[in-house]
Amino acid sequence: MRAAARFGIEAVEPRVDFAAVHAHVRGVIAAIAPHDSVERFEGLGMQVIQAEARFVAPRVLVAGGQRIRARRVIIATGSRPATPPIDGLGDVPYFTNETIFDNTALPEHLLIVGGGPIGLEMAQAHRRLGARVTVLEHSLALPHDDAEQVRELLKMLAAEGVTIRQNVEVKRLRRSAAGIIASVEEGGQAGEVEASHLLVAAGRQPQLEALDLGQADVHHDDEGIVVDDKLRTSARGVFAIGDAVARAPHFTHVADYHAGIAVQNALLLPYAKTDYASLPWVTYSDPELAHVGLDEEQARRQHGGDVQVIRMPMSGNDRAQTERTTAGAIKLIARRNGRVLGVSILDTDAGELAGLWVLAIRSGLKLGKIARMIAPYPTLGEVSKAVAGEFYKARLFGPLSRRVVRLFSFLP
Repeated sequence: MRAAARFGIEAVEPRVDFAAVHAHVRGVIAAIAPHDSVERFEGLGMQVIQAEARFVAPRVLVAGGQRIRARRVIIATGSRPATPPIDGLGDVPYFTNETIFDNTALPEHLLIVGGGPIGLEMAQAHRRLGARVTVLEHSLALPHDDAEQVRELLKMLAAEGVTIRQNVEVKRLRRSAAGIIASVEEGGQAGEVEASHLLVAAGRQPQLEALDLGQADVHHDDEGIVVDDKLRTSARGVFAIGDAVARAPHFTHVADYHAGIAVQNALLLPYAKTDYASLPWVTYSDPELAHVGLDEEQARRQHGGDVQVIRMPMSGNDRAQTERTTAGAIKLIARRNGRVLGVSILDTDAGELAGLWVLAIRSGLKLGKIARMIAPYPTLGEVSKAVAGEFYKARLFGPLSRRVVRLFSFLP
């Protein structure tokens, strides 16, 4: 509604019914919930015990008054929002990514500690709903994404009115008449930020305390359970998946990927291994920022000079022009033989565009096959074909190609 003028329609400032927005969000959550419901699992023939479990011996647990001995155990306890060691955090009210969706009133000024995907997604959403938003990040925002694309996204968020301060340390939190005051240190200078509400989005930590893993001989550390590439723990017959695993990427789709590997290795032959070379992740801002495989720095570190980087703005895509969403770009990183190493996409539908590149890296598809595919017109997906074709442009229009074409032009 605010951006309608680009289509020749008068732009208006929307009137936001925050309670209705909340009801919409809760409705979506409710629609998704049956997929993981007790009823669904019981319908598949599983026994579900709704109680906290703990090990009392290797591969022996107690839960809900029952003692369970199993030949194979898969630990999938997930994670909870991390609480950074900030003085006064326990004395002030704050949201996490799990509780923010229970809020039914628009914050006047939302202060977000953490500039990762959750922090930036919530920052943009609340800014568009009408709140003032300030993000404080102790290092760099989105540190695991392509730095070039991140800079462009941060500019877009800033243009919408989201204040993002990087390399800021939050020293102390305390209550104020207006809500909360954060004492900060930035560039060696002390300062304060006052806000009405606080969201702590400082990552997640595994939920393992209640399991008593020592009784099961399962090795773990502060980051989670230590596993090998087959997701086996130090204890025979015990596997771990998802956010419970130390140093594994914390994404829902990674937990799903782990589950398939662990079940295969637990019930069949233990041949399946984890391979994160084609791992995708997406920050669901607008535009979205999607990443698959290696970034430019990682690729050059691993392959030296055998790396070619191609950037293509979305402004060259006809569908993006039609929808006036031309601010993003696709960045392709490949070896000189055409093998894809990584892709970073900044676009309204970046997450949808990422799937092809996951398949390309996973299956070892070279860019020639992507360049020769038939893409429907006009779609955003054409940008993948176009950037793959760009890889061969220098060769196709080089001196050698011109000489060959000139030679064949003399044929009858």
